[in-house]
Amino acid sequence: MKKYIAPSLLSADFANLQKDIEMVNNSDADWFHIDVMDGVFVPNISFGMPVIKAINKHAKKTMDVHLMIVDPDRYIKQFKEVGADILTVHYETCPHLHRTVQAIRAEGMKVGISLNPHTPVSVLEDILADIDLVLIMSVNPGFGGQSFIETTYKKVRQLDAMRKEFNPELIIEVDGGVTDQNIEKLGEAGANAFVAGSFVFNSENPSETIKKLKQLA
Repeated sequence: MKKYIAPSLLSADFANLQKDIEMVNNSDADWFHIDVMDGVFVPNISFGMPVIKAINKHAKKTMDVHLMIVDPDRYIKQFKEVGADILTVHYETCPHLHRTVQAIRAEGMKVGISLNPHTPVSVLEDILADIDLVLIMSVNPGFGGQSFIETTYKKVRQLDAMRKEFNPELIIEVDGGVTDQNIEKLGEAGANAFVAGSFVFNSENPSETIKKLKQLA
């Protein structure tokens, strides 16, 4: 199964964003992970549409956009217009999840659903066959640099078993506290996409750090 490394631009240098984008372009990374926060669903505010549009002008790899916002349905079309290739919404914010999934698919994007640490993977059983990706949060969403939640391994294994039954092509992505110390174990549990933010961008050589993660994944 193909493995994906997705550096999170939430941890990039916002004063030199183009430099960090070009570093990711030239690295072994597969995706750009872009966290969109609204200050309501999570206690932080991050990128808006103009910034994502600017990132897309320079990004040469898949734009993996993760919406940590209430009422994501209002903005699906706009995220397509500013360059999202994969659009991931939170299960916790979508009361009509099938409708949201269909709307994302209708715009030509791949569909992801994210789960907060306290949300069990079993809630996705009825929709797993209709989506491309599940993003398991291994920290509480809102801020970078948090410690990894150890029960994530169990959730990944449970989701991997569901994947085999309902959707063998499903991508299992993990976001939060991913480092060279846990990426192998996450891969063994069944994850095949890995978001790394502060571990990459705070390292002495981010490109080499990405390369190392890719080798370990």
